[in-house]
Parts: sequence; structure tokens; C-alpha cells
Amino acid sequence: MLAQQWLENAHGIMREIENSQLENIRRAAGVMADTIQAERWVHTFGCGHATLPVEEMYPRIGGFVGFHPMIEQSLTFFTRIVGETGIHQFLFLERAEGFGVEIMKSYTFDPRDSMWIFSHTGINPVNIDIALEARKRGMKVIVYGSAAESKGKVARHSCGKTIFELADVVVDTCVPLQDASVPLKNHFDKVGPISTLAFVTTVWMTVTTVAEILADRGVTLHIHPSHNIPGDTTARQRLDTALAEYKRRIAGV
Repeated sequence: MLAQQWLENAHGIMREIENSQLENIRRAAGVMADTIQAERWVHTFGCGHATLPVEEMYPRIGGFVGFHPMIEQSLTFFTRIVGETGIHQFLFLERAEGFGVEIMKSYTFDPRDSMWIFSHTGINPVNIDIALEARKRGMKVIVYGSAAESKGKVARHSCGKTIFELADVVVDTCVPLQDASVPLKNHFDKVGPISTLAFVTTVWMTVTTVAEILADRGVTLHIHPSHNIPGDTTARQRLDTALAEYKRRIAGV
């Protein structure tokens, strides 16, 4: 079954992440822990399917205050496919140099903030714009994507650099650049992409490490609780407390 082949591919990617990226994940988590301890924001950005790891981490049961999702509706996951906000428009916008500059104008940043960007190939201008603008504002830039596979690729941005070359910390998701991983009989293109699984895997490896670092430092986290457990009478109160803290901190952004 091709299901088993995809599953083995997924297991292989996760093993490769475990074998090669733990130190980079700890470095990234250290930067983020410093930001959150300062009561500042780890801003998270991606476009297309790379918004999925952004949406996964907060608000999410088991996530905690400190991660600020920056998701543009025109760049996010799309279900219309054609017509309004279709794939043609998305592909144009993610390659439109300067669009990321305009996105950054809508927020207020601090040098203690950090910018966490998800990009599979690292070559499209909107992500590169965000990285360049974050660096101008004094923020550390953390990038997750297929770094090794993207070596030698030409950036579509006039700066001439991929997003991996602009990052302070890179975590390689270890996914083949093609992304789809399973050959299909009588077809040129493969099926079964694997980058989303790799992104979400590295997200929770990172976020749990951030939590570990902050707990070791004595920092109290405002965790988003499950409110679906029978008998837990304080979950709603804990949720309200976490959201109140998010509201307090986001007021200046």
C-alpha cells in the first residue's frame, strides 16, 4: 500500500530531524525563551501551507502566551482554489517583492522580539521581505524549512539571498524540495507531501523546549488548557487568565 510508503517516509523524516536538528532546535528555543521571559513576542509567519504550523501553535491546547501569529488572509490556506482569493493570486503575491514590507508596517515591534518564519524553499520574496524587515528592527530571525535541499537555489528577491541565509538560527525540516514523497504509477508527479508533518513536528519539539527552559528559569507560563475534561472545574478560569494575559501583552502590537 502507498499508505505504508508515505508512513515510512514520514518516519524517516522524523528520525532525521531527531538525529540532526536537536541542537539547532535548542538554539532556536533559547532565543524564543529570552523573548518570552522579557514579556515580548515571538512573531510567527508563513504563507500558503506554511501557515499551518503558525495556526497549530497558538491558540492551541498545550500552547502558551508568547507566540503571536501573523497570518495574511491573502497568503493563507485557501479553499476557493479558483475565483476570489484563488491560487493564481496567491502565487503572485508570495512572489511580489515589497508586499512583506507593507505587512510589517501594520505592527509595532521591539528589538527584544523574535521572528519565526516557516518557508519550505526559502526563495520567495514575501518571506525574505519579512526577514529583512525584522533584522532592520533588531529582532533575531529564526527560520524553519528545507534548508539543505534549498542550497544553490536562486532567491526570487533582489537581495540575492534565500531566507536561510538571512536567519540567525535555522532548523532544517529535512524534507525533499519536491515535498511530495510517493511515486504513483503512470504519473509524472508524486503524491503525499510531507512538509506539513515536518513543520508541526519541529514546532512542538521547539515549543516544549521553550517551555522547559522557561520553567527551569522559574517563569510562570500562561498555558491554554483543555476545557473538555469532565470534572475539571477550573479550566475555564485558566483559559480566561491566559487570554487576559494575551490581551494585555498584545495591546502594544
